[in-house]
Amino acid sequence: MGVLAEWRFCPRCGAELRNDGSKVECPRCGFVHYSNPVPAAAALVVDETGRLLLARRAVDPDAGLWDTPGGFLDEGENPVDGLRRELLEEAGVEVEVGDFFGMYLDRYGPGQDAPYVLNLVWHASILAGELEAADDVSELAWFERGALPPSDELAFSWLAPALADWARTGA
Repeated sequence: MGVLAEWRFCPRCGAELRNDGSKVECPRCGFVHYSNPVPAAAALVVDETGRLLLARRAVDPDAGLWDTPGGFLDEGENPVDGLRRELLEEAGVEVEVGDFFGMYLDRYGPGQDAPYVLNLVWHASILAGELEAADDVSELAWFERGALPPSDELAFSWLAPALADWARTGA
């Protein structure tokens, strides 16, 4: 249920909601809201030698663990524009977004009530700027394809399979 776990009353009229786990409905005014995953964009930023850029998370969930640069999209924001914005905010760099790599579903935080996130992942390369950890990132580092952090040092459960896919495909 994730995002709807705490919904009890209608945001329009205040009546008690019916919650079946996949949506909430208001019997008084007809308001309906579905439990959809939250979209996020992430980048597999690779340098000219084939190393992958990872960002150490500065905040929970998963503070202190490695993640791909990226983040949540703003409402109505084009995913590629959101990815560029996130790389500028978190790493101080402008990127060229390349081919779409894949999508991975996960929860944002521990427990069954944590909301689902649909992670959209693209290849990217740095065009301009100086790498500097900022926003919700405490450190940035380059990793060789064969020397990626172990899965227990990676944030979120989607990341280890995604990096394994990246390492295996050579893309």
